[in-house]
Amino acid sequence: MSGGIGTGKSGKRLYTCSECGGQCPKWSGQCPDCKAWNSLEETVAVPRSGPGSRFAGYTGSAAQAQIRTLASVEPGTERKTSTGTGELDRVLGGGLVAGSVVLIGGDPGIGKSTLLLQTLSSLASTRKNLYVSGEESPEQISLRASRLGLAGNGLQLLPETCVERILPLAQQAQPDVMVVDSIQTLYTELLQSAPGSVAQVRESAAQLVRFAKHSGTAVLLVGHVTKDGSLAGPRVLEHMVDTVLYFEGEAGSRFRLIRAIKNRFGAVNELGVFAMTDKGLKEVSNPSSIFLSRHGEEVSGSVILVTREGTRPLLVEVQALVDESHLANPRRVTLGLEQNRLAMLLAVLHRHGGIPMFDRDVFVNVVGGVRITETAADLAVLLAVMSSFRDRPLPVDLAVFGEVGLAGEIRPVPNGEDRLREAAKHGFKRVILPKANAPKRPAKGLDVIAAERLSEALEAI
Repeated sequence: MSGGIGTGKSGKRLYTCSECGGQCPKWSGQCPDCKAWNSLEETVAVPRSGPGSRFAGYTGSAAQAQIRTLASVEPGTERKTSTGTGELDRVLGGGLVAGSVVLIGGDPGIGKSTLLLQTLSSLASTRKNLYVSGEESPEQISLRASRLGLAGNGLQLLPETCVERILPLAQQAQPDVMVVDSIQTLYTELLQSAPGSVAQVRESAAQLVRFAKHSGTAVLLVGHVTKDGSLAGPRVLEHMVDTVLYFEGEAGSRFRLIRAIKNRFGAVNELGVFAMTDKGLKEVSNPSSIFLSRHGEEVSGSVILVTREGTRPLLVEVQALVDESHLANPRRVTLGLEQNRLAMLLAVLHRHGGIPMFDRDVFVNVVGGVRITETAADLAVLLAVMSSFRDRPLPVDLAVFGEVGLAGEIRPVPNGEDRLREAAKHGFKRVILPKANAPKRPAKGLDVIAAERLSEALEAI
């Protein structure tokens, strides 16, 4: 282990698991708590805050804690501050909450710093703010603001990476909103490991969280991601914050998606859609329109899915390509969907639809770079696969949603009426859906085809 952490006044040496946050007095190859391998990192046990502690004001003393019954506690009402961007407010659950900590992760260059700079600029006239930059100089930030056409009045900058120097200045400035870009560049003098290490990220974030809860400042942290797209650093970092947002989007696409993975003040899996322009990120108020290709002529292997992201229904195009395979193991490739679920759906298609795919390569793609996590996409995937396999285009005015079970049944999905309204709003005339989701009253302008079994849906097309 690379060390250098002493065992003096700052605390004794410990080893912390980057996956579960468990601590051990000595290093071992496997964490005794979560059984993860090579996850123990050298850290230090920080003493509890006391009268002589440098940041004793950020944590309350034990004498102030009292045991109370839940009935005696009045429900709190969170005051939410609008960020000035409707799509970001939607993902946050209505806006920023005082004292909350938001972690925003995404690939390099996807627009994290741009979005936060735009947010602070729009809040500068009504809220005190502070932009803590550990990656860029004030001149670089000023150049970006000038390129985006943002006003610099009221936007305060602090180029610093040491937490012990950031927090006293932030306490003196008393900002309503503070941005830290990025958490991987910060370090604390309590540890001697390099910035970006598991121990430094965990302890720096812990001090920022304590500051936010004590001062009421809304803190937004920018986080780097690993090669597989997950947030870099210890897994416990996501548990420490109130909200975790992920930037999504294809490298060559101008559209950016922000998804809420965790949110203590709103719905999870909420989706915000932005378009990257030369003037920064612009919100897309009608995202369904950008995910529909609207082919000039009917094409095989394409079907429109009515999905739901958070509280909003969304129309996306699901494309499939079925081709003859010359491999011993045919390929099953998905973009935007779970690959194992595709293999399961093809088995259901063989067993209950009589269509074998054991000698075919199957490729499925969700247009626009959207990741679909709900099971309502099952029926759309199978119909797109059948359309490509038979080389028969589906009607352009057809929309589909429904979950397919292993017994060949089509199971209902939540919020069926909202999905029907979204399809009708965009001009679709026919919808294939589960029988349990069929509306009790005839849908105006829609030909609703309710299917109870997979065979019924295949016969309908």
